[in-house]
Amino acid sequence: MRALSSSETLTVWERGTRCHPLDRGLLALSFSGRSAGESIADWPLGRRNRALLELHAAWFGSQIEAWAACPQCGEKVEFELNLRDLTPQPEETQQTTAAVGGQTFRLPTSRDLAQVATASDEREATIQLLKLCGIGGVEPGAWTDDIIEKISESLAAADPMAETRVALTCPACDHEWSDSIDVASFIWAELEARARRLLWEVHALASAYGWSESETLALSAARRALYLEMVRA
Repeated sequence: MRALSSSETLTVWERGTRCHPLDRGLLALSFSGRSAGESIADWPLGRRNRALLELHAAWFGSQIEAWAACPQCGEKVEFELNLRDLTPQPEETQQTTAAVGGQTFRLPTSRDLAQVATASDEREATIQLLKLCGIGGVEPGAWTDDIIEKISESLAAADPMAETRVALTCPACDHEWSDSIDVASFIWAELEARARRLLWEVHALASAYGWSESETLALSAARRALYLEMVRA
C-alpha cells in the first residue's frame, strides 16, 4: 500500500468527519488503492479487516497502544499490540459460505452491518444480520439462542478475521478476558491527530510567511519542521 500524502490526509479526515464510524474505515481503504473498482462495502468482514491491518501498518506503523476496562473490577488495563501479530491466513484458504441445519449463509459484509446498525438491541441486530446473509435453505421457525450461537460460530469459523480479539489480564484482580479490536477506530484516531498537526503547521507557516495551504503542504515534512523551528526561534 502506498503512503498517504499530506493533502490526502486532510481530504480523508475532512470527509470522515461527516461519516458514520463504520464508514470511516471504508473511506480510508478507498484511498489505499486496494479496491480496484470493487465495492469495499461488499467485501467479507475478514477481508476488510485484513486490509485495515495492512493499511494501519503502511500509514502509521504496526504498533498501537490501547486500553480496556476490566469487566470485573473496572481497572483501566493498558496494552501494546503489534498488528503484524494479527496477520491472518491467506485469503485463498477462506470459505465463502457456511452451512448450518440445512441453511446456507454467505459471509457478512460492511453493507450488512450498516443495515442492522439501528436495531433495538444486540440480539435483534444479530438476527437481522443472519437473515440478510441467508442464501439457501429453510429459515428457522424460531431464532432461539442455540440456533443463533451455532450459526454465529459457523460464520466465525468460515471467516476468522471478521472479528479481531486479543487476550487480556487485569493486573489488579487477575481477571482474564478477551476484547475486540476495532482497527478502523485506531486508523481514524491517527488520521485525526495527523490532520490537526498538519493544520497547525499550515496556520503557523501561513502566519509567518504568508504561504497558502497548498504551498505549505507541498513542502516535505522535514522542510516544514525546519521552517517551524525557525519560526519558533
